[in-house]
Amino acid sequence: MKKKKVICIGEAVIDRIRNKSNQEFTDFLGGAPANVACALRKLKIESTFIGSLGRDFYGKKFITQFNELDVNLDFLQLDNDSSTRVVKVDRDQFGDRFFSGFEESPHPCFADEVLSKKLIEKEILNLEKSFLETKYLVTGTILLSSPISAETIFFLLEQAKKFEVKIVIDLNWREVFWDHSSFSSEISEVLRVSLIKKFLNHANVLKLAKEEATLFFEDENPMLISQKLSKQPDVIITDGKNPVSWFINGLQGITETPTSQKIVDTTGAGDAFLAGLISKLISSGYPSNELEINNYIKFASVCGLLTCLGEGAIEQQPYYRKVNKFLGSLIS
Repeated sequence: MKKKKVICIGEAVIDRIRNKSNQEFTDFLGGAPANVACALRKLKIESTFIGSLGRDFYGKKFITQFNELDVNLDFLQLDNDSSTRVVKVDRDQFGDRFFSGFEESPHPCFADEVLSKKLIEKEILNLEKSFLETKYLVTGTILLSSPISAETIFFLLEQAKKFEVKIVIDLNWREVFWDHSSFSSEISEVLRVSLIKKFLNHANVLKLAKEEATLFFEDENPMLISQKLSKQPDVIITDGKNPVSWFINGLQGITETPTSQKIVDTTGAGDAFLAGLISKLISSGYPSNELEINNYIKFASVCGLLTCLGEGAIEQQPYYRKVNKFLGSLIS
């Protein structure tokens, strides 16, 4: 059986993006693993989302969106005693966003903090059946800020390894999730970094931003970062509109990225990039030379760029045809 599916595990949250005057805002569906699951479907890759949502208005909106894109929700959890998290997102004059906190919840914690291992275990036979067809498991590090969700993530990683599923980790350092957590707000940054670095040893593929490479590894060389981790994973380092540096299949290089003067909102760009890269790894196979790797990175970069040309993460993600049309315009 050829493995062609992807399982994305983690948070689905609402990005409440302020307008330029910072007076009003618009709500968009977001959260890195949810973004990747949706972007993959638009790129013709089957995806499953595993996460926890509140049984509330925003939870229903997510389910509607997932269903529209045919994202598999067999392992989605809906919690009565917590709410779907609403993240405050502010933007600077360049369109780059930063997280300024969360909207208050009537509950002591958010739904993404209570992803339950027990509920997953009840579906273990279905999960094992799903892993038989799964090539990659994608996750981030935000759920590590909750011991409940962290236990579930580690359990899923161990199950995935039994079926030789490759682990893709997007570091996605978001300190605000730790600062405002009822579970981990007292944990020092040094300990947070240490916990995450240990977690990264599970990765077969690691994606991180340049500033994350500096913070966690005091290095921006993807090959040297790979050597510091037990599985010596492929490492891809993004840096906004600047070139992507990578270490893939024992090869190292730098790939220029396409740019545009029409950037509106960078929310979700890295998630679309990751989905684009994974889609190429599945549809075209593991790259064996520098030319193939460059082509994969360019495809992924276009996915990220096109997502920046409008507001919101999932809404702006490009379909496969649009990416190829843009790539064709770059060549002609």
